[in-house]
Amino acid sequence: MAIFRKKKHEKDPTVNPVETPQNPDPDNFVDIDVPMENEEKSENHREGVFKRLRHGLTKTRSSFSGRIDTLFAGKKEITESLMDELEEILFTSDIGVNTTQTLLDAIQDKVTKKELKDPRKLKEMLKTHILSLLDQEPIEHAPPKPGEPLVIMVAGVNGVGKTTTIGKIANRFKQKGKTVMLVAADTFRAAAVEQLTIWGERVGATVVQQGTGADPSAVAFDAMTAAISRNIDVVLVDTAGRLHTQINLMEELQKVHRVIGRKLSGAPHEVWLVLDATTGQNAISQAEAFQEALGLTGIVLTKLDGTAKGGIVIGISSQLQIPIRFIGIGEQMDDLRTFNAHDFVRAIFD
Repeated sequence: MAIFRKKKHEKDPTVNPVETPQNPDPDNFVDIDVPMENEEKSENHREGVFKRLRHGLTKTRSSFSGRIDTLFAGKKEITESLMDELEEILFTSDIGVNTTQTLLDAIQDKVTKKELKDPRKLKEMLKTHILSLLDQEPIEHAPPKPGEPLVIMVAGVNGVGKTTTIGKIANRFKQKGKTVMLVAADTFRAAAVEQLTIWGERVGATVVQQGTGADPSAVAFDAMTAAISRNIDVVLVDTAGRLHTQINLMEELQKVHRVIGRKLSGAPHEVWLVLDATTGQNAISQAEAFQEALGLTGIVLTKLDGTAKGGIVIGISSQLQIPIRFIGIGEQMDDLRTFNAHDFVRAIFD
């Protein structure tokens, strides 16, 4: 097992036991989505962050709320024709059939009861309903015990930006003062191990890896042993990208999950799935398969800045009822943003 340590100018916590970082109270990890320190400095800074989010969602806003505004322009009543056109806008924004129908049913009920007549108020109602679909409760799970690391297993098919996302998440934890270990359990691709190692060096995290073709479960087991002995705060396990339709490979993911749990009871504490927003409805199919295999606790949606169909965020949240933890709106390190339902709705509507 090869372990790539932090950069030379940083202290190695294994050199002097006295200087080993103290593992914080696990309660500190419960709200893992709180913004990084530089995200909450001031109202001006927060507004600047929102503007970047809004810019990143330009294509979605133009395709979604821009078309809705055009549809409602000059309209004084809600007609059947208007509802048909609204249905088309929702569906083509990749919100999905089921979620589109849920929204339309809620609107139609108000129209039938004559509680809704003005198209302008329809838009506000639409925003309110979408917000309710996005505002999912966290999935309950036991936090790590005192002195134990928080273990996050990350899955996703090839090409979604999984390893890059892991590096960015590691950076977030490092900025909060946590010690981080990256586990290269994607042993099928040498490039994946190399990429994770580069990220480890970049953010100052320990990287645990074995040779290409090694048993991913064995890598995970050895990494857990090292993380516990070194009082590491956060362990991020990178897993091999595979199609959700490849049953044998999905079973291997389940094995990695079991092995981690045998080494540390209750782990992995989080199982996150990284999805490419540009794949549209296929992302929901992926999520359903991984949810059945692993029991997801969160979703990370990447490449939202590259698609006009950001409605997939709404569809995934509504159909799967799995919290969206982060969204990617660009290539920069801090373009992986904590998902905030209110800011998202505001960014695509206003």
